[in-house]
Formats: sequence, structure tokens, C-alpha cells
Amino acid sequence: MSDQINKGEAQLITQAIGRLLDEGGAGVLVTLMSLPLREPQGLRIGARLLASETGERVGTLGPPQLDDEVVRLAQQFLSSREDAKSIKVEEFASQLNQFHGAQLLFERIEAEPCLVIAGAGHVGAALARLAALVGYRVTLIDDRAEFVRRELFAAPAEQGIDLVVAEDWEDAVGESIATGRGVSVAIVTRGHKQDEDCLRAAIAANPFYIGMIGSKRRTNIVLDKLREEGVYEEQIKKVRAPIGLDIGAVAPEEVALAILAEIVAERRGGSGVSLSSWRRP
Repeated sequence: MSDQINKGEAQLITQAIGRLLDEGGAGVLVTLMSLPLREPQGLRIGARLLASETGERVGTLGPPQLDDEVVRLAQQFLSSREDAKSIKVEEFASQLNQFHGAQLLFERIEAEPCLVIAGAGHVGAALARLAALVGYRVTLIDDRAEFVRRELFAAPAEQGIDLVVAEDWEDAVGESIATGRGVSVAIVTRGHKQDEDCLRAAIAANPFYIGMIGSKRRTNIVLDKLREEGVYEEQIKKVRAPIGLDIGAVAPEEVALAILAEIVAERRGGSGVSLSSWRRP
């Protein structure tokens, strides 16, 4: 009977993870890795609990009081941007004396990161290839069909790049961003009008990251236009423009690297500074 319950719980958790990923959400899978020395009843190695970012839970580690504390910590874990962490019960729930010594593994569950690129010129194409190589699900958009031909992206790592011909920039960008969860947007089009349309759609969709290429002058022209349209200043401040980290990039591939570096730093909580800065004046 116990094995049937375990299999049933495992199936429920697997189904819940599938729904979470399909909906673009995030959650934490917590697994009991070792028992406390006293081995209280109700605990078993391998027990799992899935806690979503909304606080919903599937499965159980056993005792309700332990589940409650684990769900609370799971929300903090999601905010930390860590992928996995092993922790003992006494480190986060000292009042639960009977479970001290039990080891838990927290694992982040979320859909693969997505990057929507508006503009398939030299920089956009290079960014799409680089992002696909490091594991991003990429959508590359342009209103020029000849720039998003499949034969231009024929390498194995590039087969997953979704190529979109935009009849209307605003519609194409908005549809590609969808819910915005886990989505980064890089606007690297060829002109002010295209930038405005793409940025308008991106701000409305509220993705994880928005960046726009261009000089300071070009950036200000586009942002001022959106201000005139009534876009709130708080929303405009979220836009990374000019996009990317300052690495002295010149070639399109270097610019693409600078852009992706900023996106990864934002996603992982990195500072973007040199790792050796601590030992240099």
C-alpha cells in the first residue's frame, strides 16, 4: 500500500511540474535526503514536495508543520535565484527540534529561459545564435522575410530558433512575449519607428528584461516619445538602454556577447564586474 501511495504522489508531482512549465511559472522541488538521528515517524527518505511561486503545494514531506516551514523557505529560495541548495532543518526551522539533522534538497523548477529578439540584422542574428548556443529558447523577429530564412540558421544549435516575419512589429513582439514570465527582450531594429513599436509592446507585456540598442540620442528620442504617449516613468526606467555591458564591443558578435552577458547577469543576479576586482586597486 505504501508503494502505491509513493507512486501516486510521484505521479501527481510529475503532472504538477508539467503544468508549471507549460504555464511558464516557477517552483521549488524539495526532497528529503536524510533522516534525523531520532527518525521520527512520518518521515521517509525520498519524500518530495513541490511548492509553486504562488504558494501552492503538491506532495508532502510528512508532518504538516515541516511542510509549512519548507514552503515558506521555498519562497525565499526562489528570490535568491539559486538553482539548487542543500540545507538542514535546524538552519531554517530551529523550533522543530524533532527534525534536526534531516537534510533537504531544494531545486528550482522553471521553464527554459526565453529571449525575444526584435531585429534580425547583424547584431540580432549573432545574438540569436549565441543565445541558442547557451540554452535560451530564441524567437527572432524581423519585417524583412529574407532576414529570417531558415537556411540562414541551419546549424544544429540554431534549429530551435523560432523565426517570425512581422507584418506588424507591435503585434509580433507582443505575441512572442506572451505572459512575459522568464522572457528577456532585446530590441535591435534598424530605426526609431521600429524601436518605438517594439518597446511599446514589450513594456505592455512586462517581461523579465527589456533592452534596446542605440546611441544615447536615439535612446532618448524613443523614450521621450513613449513618455509623451503616457507610459509611466517607472516602466521606462526598467528599460536597459543602451543595451548590454560595457566590454568595448565593436563587431556584431562582440555586441551580441555584451547584450547576452547583461541578460545572464540580470537573470542570475550577477554584478557584471570583473571577478578579479577584489585584488586590484
